[in-house]
Amino acid sequence: MSLDSGTMKDSILEFFVQAANQHDFSLDITLNVNGAVITGTLVSAKDYFNALSETIEGGSEVAQKLSEQLEKAGDAAQSNDDSEAHFIHMKETKVYCGDSKPTPSKGDILWRGKLSEVDGFFLGKIFDGSNKDS
Repeated sequence: MSLDSGTMKDSILEFFVQAANQHDFSLDITLNVNGAVITGTLVSAKDYFNALSETIEGGSEVAQKLSEQLEKAGDAAQSNDDSEAHFIHMKETKVYCGDSKPTPSKGDILWRGKLSEVDGFFLGKIFDGSNKDS
């Protein structure tokens, strides 16, 4: 294991990400990243890219091409049996900085981050008055 904090990853968190990517596993999780708290549902890279693709499909010709490329990226991510994960993907995400309301406070937000940047995590989501499930 390297002592360079830029390359260190939590092996348990990486295990959850690999389970999501390889077995269509999802999990409510909250991350600490550089002082921010990020809460949502861990999803596979394929689900992330497919959802991202859906947000821009049906637009201009450029948007359509981007949508197709994102779908291809999702398929490639699922077929990649690389034993090492570098990114974590989440849906229904909210970012908390301090005691203020989460950003964004409305909408189904997709989030992608580097595993090597996560300082800590716990299982479960943070719910507040803006969550539709609470």
